[in-house]
Formats: sequence, structure tokens, C-alpha cells
Amino acid sequence: MKELLLFYTFSGLAVVSASMVVTVKNPVHSVLFLILTFISSTAILFLVEVEFISLIFIIVYVGAIAVLFLFVVMMLDIKITDLNKSFFKYFPVGSLLGVAFFLEVLIILTDILERNPYYSEAYLYMDWVEKLDFLTNIGTLGQVLYTSLFTYFLIAGIILLVAMLGAVALTLTFARQSKIQLISKQVSRNFFNSVILANEC
Repeated sequence: MKELLLFYTFSGLAVVSASMVVTVKNPVHSVLFLILTFISSTAILFLVEVEFISLIFIIVYVGAIAVLFLFVVMMLDIKITDLNKSFFKYFPVGSLLGVAFFLEVLIILTDILERNPYYSEAYLYMDWVEKLDFLTNIGTLGQVLYTSLFTYFLIAGIILLVAMLGAVALTLTFARQSKIQLISKQVSRNFFNSVILANEC
């Protein structure tokens, strides 16, 4: 019952955040909602005990693709615009295509499960992880990643840190109207080119 409640919670959060990605006005907020969608999908994959794919979601999608989207949005300096009428004009067609896509996926998955010779009600509720696996995917990945591949993992983290610092440095804007003190011009001034007598004007 607890797992079912968590599944419905993360599923609802994923649907709401995915809808906010395409409806929010600020592009930075859109990228942040996209990251929330990826995290909700990762939690759902953790619930079904697919740890490797969920870690790939975190590392690849959140750690690379979503951050890359955020860098591009920051560097392009996209302005916040209001929703125009074209969004509502294409909304019925997009909704129809989305419903058709989900129905096709549901039909294909149902057909695959029914043609599976091992498909039975007895196998649906059996915890195969406790019966077959003695080491989880996270444990296996952690042993390899933090022992023999530790150097490559550290280099990848440094590269991502440099990329993040570079994007922040490129998006910094300095004031063009700043006043600068020019020492050479101040030293070269003398009495004749700096003082004007009032009676000579």
C-alpha cells in the first residue's frame, strides 16, 4: 500500500511538472520543471527496482542534458513572452496526438504481455529480486564506479564544473557606463590646459 501511494504521488508530480514545462512563461522555470519531471521519473523507476536506469536518468538527463538546456537559456538571454493565440489554436490537435500515442503504447504493451508464455497472474506479484539477485544494480555500479573507474568519474565531474563556470562567466553582464580613472591623462594635465580664466571667455 505504501509503494502504491508513492507511485501515484510521483506519477502525479511527473504529469503536473511535464505540463508546466510547456505552459510556464519563464524559460528558466521551464527547465527547472523539466528537471523535476526527470526526478519524478527516477523515483518511479526506483519503486519498480530498476536502479541502473534510474541512475542513468539522474546522471545523463539531469546532470547533462537539463543543465545544458539551462546553460543555453542563460547564454541566449531569452525574453519572457506571453502566451499567444497559436498555443490555444494547436492545443486540440496536440491533445489528440498525445492521446493517440498513449493508446498505441498501451495496446502494444498489452499485446506483448498477452503473447508472453510466462505471463500469468501468479508471476505478476512475485518479488524476483529477493529470489534471484544477491547484489543490487546500485551496489554493482558503485563498486565499479568508485574503484576502477574512479579517475574517469572524477575527470567527468571536473569537466562539468568547468563548463558550469564557463557558462556563468559568459552570461555575466557588466555596466558599460562605469567611470574609470585614467592616471596618464591626470598626470599630463598642467595649468594651461586645465584652468580657464573667466575674463578671457
